[in-house]
Amino acid sequence: MPLTDVQIRNVKIDGKPRKLTDANGLYLYVSAAGGKSWRLDYNFFGKRKTLTLGSYPALTLAEARSQRDEAKRKLANGLDPSLAKKRQQLEAKAAAGNTFGLMADEFIEKLRRDKRAGPTVAKNTWMLKVLAAKLAPYPITQITAKDVLAVLTGIEKSGRIESALATRSTIGRVFRYAIATARAETDPTSALRGALQRHVPTSHPALTTRSAIGGIMRAIYGYEGWPSLVAALKIQALCFARPGETRSMEWSELDLRGTIWTIPAAKAKMRREHHVPLSRQAVQIIEQMKDLFGEGQYVFPSMMSGKKLLSENSMNSALRRMGVGEDEHTAHGFRSSASSILNESNQFASDVIEAQLAHLDSSKVRRIYNRATYWEQRVLMMQWWADMLDEERVKK
Repeated sequence: MPLTDVQIRNVKIDGKPRKLTDANGLYLYVSAAGGKSWRLDYNFFGKRKTLTLGSYPALTLAEARSQRDEAKRKLANGLDPSLAKKRQQLEAKAAAGNTFGLMADEFIEKLRRDKRAGPTVAKNTWMLKVLAAKLAPYPITQITAKDVLAVLTGIEKSGRIESALATRSTIGRVFRYAIATARAETDPTSALRGALQRHVPTSHPALTTRSAIGGIMRAIYGYEGWPSLVAALKIQALCFARPGETRSMEWSELDLRGTIWTIPAAKAKMRREHHVPLSRQAVQIIEQMKDLFGEGQYVFPSMMSGKKLLSENSMNSALRRMGVGEDEHTAHGFRSSASSILNESNQFASDVIEAQLAHLDSSKVRRIYNRATYWEQRVLMMQWWADMLDEERVKK
């Protein structure tokens, strides 16, 4: 007769082990001490074997019967249920060890092995270790789209719309890395496309007259801050590269004799190597940095550590301390300042100015055929720009 829960609960312990038979090979083994476990006897290619399913009452009678039936199905398909259970246990143990945090660490290390730019590695590290920190302890195979969305909406609610979108993309790359290394099968971020608020780019505030930019330069040259921060602001104004490119300038990128700064493709927004002619003023500032920090990797190291570059908001924060409002001018705004003033000067062709700004031509056909870099004109233009900044700076 099949067992009932009442029979199992009322079984008497007399110091001797016993078996309480249910049906189809399933029985409850009661140890001499009173422990109860579900077991299944079966034959696998002529060899008698026993599969332990679990302990009672953690595993109920109904659940034990369900597991017995599943084991029988495996046998019908030529599979040994004992080996299948061991494999599942090993897979569960491996999955528990392969946490999102571990996968994120491996992914970051891969970026370093792939020689990705320092700022790229730093930004990915910040997103994965800070913004997505809540996911770190969970096995990567158990993280759902809902779990990821909870992290991303938290970032979004803080007002960092662009960071939320970038973090979703970076989390997705970690999952795809786990899939490629056979430690995950799905990427839950793919289900989140369109779930976050769309980022609407805004223009960077900028002063666009010669007199106004002269006032900014007077403020920068009179600012008594960390030397590399002051120098970075000067170079940002003189070279009007993207702020991230300026902050991460490395000594290996500079040819001071040839007066050229080469921004690697990995750092450039358009993923193309970009060359910046250095004016006499820019070379002088960089040489001053060489005396102070020439032994390190970065031209403009952080005050916190000579090995790290300036933080993302350092230049804008310094402008705020100088009394320049966030709605007036930003570090990125020097690009708009240069574009406006250089175009209004009528001394340089717009193609020359756009080439120096490293903008892509809006016409694909024109991009293909117009490969000129206008180097000689750009050298003259950058020196004209630097001289103009000096001229406006010393005006009363």
